[in-house]
Amino acid sequence: MSTRASLPLFSPSPCKVCYAADRDGTSSGSGASQNNEALLKPEDHVLSTLEADGSRRWLRPKLSMGEWWKRRRVIAYILMVVFVAIPHLRIGGKPLILLDIAAREFTVLGKTFYPTDTLVLALFMLSIFVSIVLITAITGRAWCGWACPQTVYMEFLFRPIDRFFDGTLGKGGKPARGISPVWQIARFAVYLVLCMFLAHTFLAYFVGTEKLAQWVRSSPIDHPSAFLVMAATTGLMLFDFLFFREQLCLIACPYGRFQSVMLDEQSKIVAYDPVRGEPRIKGKRTHDDDRGVDLVRGKAAGDCVDCHQCVVVCPTGIDIRDGLQMECINCTQCIDACDDVMEKVGKPKGLIRYSSQDAIARKPKKLLRARTIIYPIVLVGVFSGLAMAISSKSGFDARILRGRGAPYSLLGAKEVSNAFNLRLVNRTEIAQTYELSTNDSSVEVEIIDADAQHLEPAESKLLPIRLNFPSSMTMGDGNESIELTVKDQSGNERIISMKVLGPRR
Repeated sequence: MSTRASLPLFSPSPCKVCYAADRDGTSSGSGASQNNEALLKPEDHVLSTLEADGSRRWLRPKLSMGEWWKRRRVIAYILMVVFVAIPHLRIGGKPLILLDIAAREFTVLGKTFYPTDTLVLALFMLSIFVSIVLITAITGRAWCGWACPQTVYMEFLFRPIDRFFDGTLGKGGKPARGISPVWQIARFAVYLVLCMFLAHTFLAYFVGTEKLAQWVRSSPIDHPSAFLVMAATTGLMLFDFLFFREQLCLIACPYGRFQSVMLDEQSKIVAYDPVRGEPRIKGKRTHDDDRGVDLVRGKAAGDCVDCHQCVVVCPTGIDIRDGLQMECINCTQCIDACDDVMEKVGKPKGLIRYSSQDAIARKPKKLLRARTIIYPIVLVGVFSGLAMAISSKSGFDARILRGRGAPYSLLGAKEVSNAFNLRLVNRTEIAQTYELSTNDSSVEVEIIDADAQHLEPAESKLLPIRLNFPSSMTMGDGNESIELTVKDQSGNERIISMKVLGPRR
């Protein structure tokens, strides 16, 4: 069996950096610098995107249009349509998603949230994080290979454009001849148009389609900030899809580096089976006996024919046979390429497949383990809290704040007053006037600023009030619990539990 089979749970692609060593394998320190022969020569590629001389290795992966690729293509096209359609969809007259940062309003699924909704935002971000951890623990990097915008647009929009202009449409790989300057300009023009379209669509998530349509029909001078945002987004997309490409996954994206934390030996990954594939012998073997011995060459032979098709189709330039690697995005191109080769040489498919490290090592499958028990429990708790927080955000928000200064003031021998500020947020689409009352008829609600009772849609105001009550209410404890009821004209109601303070005797 190859030593590649004994890689740890997670490792970057095999290190190919030059080491200084003595001829006997021990470190030579300064002696290595005196004897250049002790320096190991680098392999062809130091990293998957770096040549031995330090120059950029440009990847032009071949295309293997197998069953997995066809499934990914369907999902990719659906995701592209969804991305473009979401800003145009409405629920109850509101956009499906509108993140209006300037107005500090965030509409999701027809419900509008404000900066005061910190609990909702915190639970939402926590639910996303736990979901990613759970999905990764079970299915590996399914997000990277199947749904990440970088992968979707790179592999199913921009690489097909490259192959069209390279003359390798449907095949991929390096072009047989150089591209003329005219074709290079034409390709850049297509990239520019597509990136501008995607940038405008992206901008619609933050300003809405109506405002975006007005801006498109008017001069950029009328809206310079929005134009600069669109131009910058277009420039970043051009830089990414035209130049940076797979290096975003390898260098900039932190997700791959978190694999060692989120994966375990039972997590699904795209994996090569060294037990079945090793030792590798090039060429088709049609005379193997039952013991896996090539009768023509007279030595043991695994199913891997060392054709390197899994390498030439990889969009990040790695060799999946070297084990689980940070650069692998689970795109399944190596699976399709290997299955095609196995079919041609008369071997069973699945030498490279969706599996787990324990399954490759022929260990039993464990569906119930710490990660698959704890993460779902946490996720259910977070989702429950999020649902409760969202359900309480209908109509309006009301939050009581105690006024500054003395905790209470005496209005006479037998009357006490407490000052409060009531924070109101109108979440409805119409103007509202709010009425206040308490559950104790002896408590009088005094409105200091009557104008603050009236709120326009999405408006937030601080309403100053005083609660006047008999001093006998607080005798003994120095405080009394009451309930303040706030109502709007649409019938929405909030009951706030609070305490009023007064003299003990």
